[in-house]
Amino acid sequence: MNEKKWSLPLRYLALGFLLAGGVIGLWYIRSVLQPLIIAAFVAYLINPFVNLLMNHTRLSRKASVNLVFYITLILTVGTPSTLAPIFFDEFKQVFTDLLNIYNQLIDWMMQPLVISGISIDLSQAASQLAQFRSSFLGTLPEQALQLLESTSLGALWVIVVMVATYYFLSEWPGLRARLIGSFPDPYQDELNELYQRVRMVWMNYLRGQLLLMLIVGVVFTVAWTIIGIPGALVLGVIAGFLTLIPDVGPFLAAFLAVVVALLEGSIWIPWSNIFVALVVAGVYLLLIGLKNFWLRPYIMGRSVHMPEALVFISIIMSTMLWGILGALLIIPVLASMAIFFDYLRRRILGMVPFPDPDPERKIEPPATRLKSRTRREREQK
Repeated sequence: MNEKKWSLPLRYLALGFLLAGGVIGLWYIRSVLQPLIIAAFVAYLINPFVNLLMNHTRLSRKASVNLVFYITLILTVGTPSTLAPIFFDEFKQVFTDLLNIYNQLIDWMMQPLVISGISIDLSQAASQLAQFRSSFLGTLPEQALQLLESTSLGALWVIVVMVATYYFLSEWPGLRARLIGSFPDPYQDELNELYQRVRMVWMNYLRGQLLLMLIVGVVFTVAWTIIGIPGALVLGVIAGFLTLIPDVGPFLAAFLAVVVALLEGSIWIPWSNIFVALVVAGVYLLLIGLKNFWLRPYIMGRSVHMPEALVFISIIMSTMLWGILGALLIIPVLASMAIFFDYLRRRILGMVPFPDPDPERKIEPPATRLKSRTRREREQK
């Protein structure tokens, strides 16, 4: 039976409608895309450990994914659950101390202040501070209910992220192979090369993030050790890990260091705890400024081959537009888009698809790779 093929204009029209429908659909469900993006990024972060297990053991991909996923889940959930009671008790103590200082300040301001025979009345300002204290404490129950509601909704999103992360980890090789294999054979090697180049961008970005975490952890450990903060090594390691989360992560690390300084003070500097906490806050502002304005743009720019100024501007603008997630992903996304649009430009102009093809590189077709991987996993079972 003769099959009538679509004409070229009709194919372009169908493609245009398909792309327009996809964009409209993504825009319509944009509010639920964030958990899926987070899940994809988490899967990307822990996927190297899955590949490491597969390459150095006889475990199948499913077994490696299960092992890595559940270990990550235990560490992610178990560590905060173990430390939460400790930090909660410490937080209550710090809150009580700060409230006592606040009350003492109000009592001091209520008394007439005489300087060089001049009486200064601060009672009105003290009354405003007391009113603020009453209004703040009065709204705590309402704020607690709002926090509980947002926490319940956040727990649902956490479940979605966990399930999606496991799905991406276990099914991504098959999904990628089927996607590339859905194109005609002459284009599969080319698309696989495009994927490998984009993947290299993300791997370089991951290595840059790990280097940044290491540097930040070492620098803050040294800084807290010099100041004499107890647990300087632990606080430095926490600062290194939390630097993966732009803005919020370093703030949490600094908050922990300030809390420790308020409670314990310095080991060897005979200063008051409040003064030590102020020094810690000042050192944090200095170091985090150097990291944000120089170190992070330099490392990220070198990792993905982008100018440092462009990296800095992109992070700032994405933070304002899309928040923490945007600041975290904007650099590899821009670098990936540069590779993709360069590929399209070369194809449209009739040039070779990639500027530096490697003739020695042998690329196995995706369908063949999927079959061989499935056969190997069956044999291992």
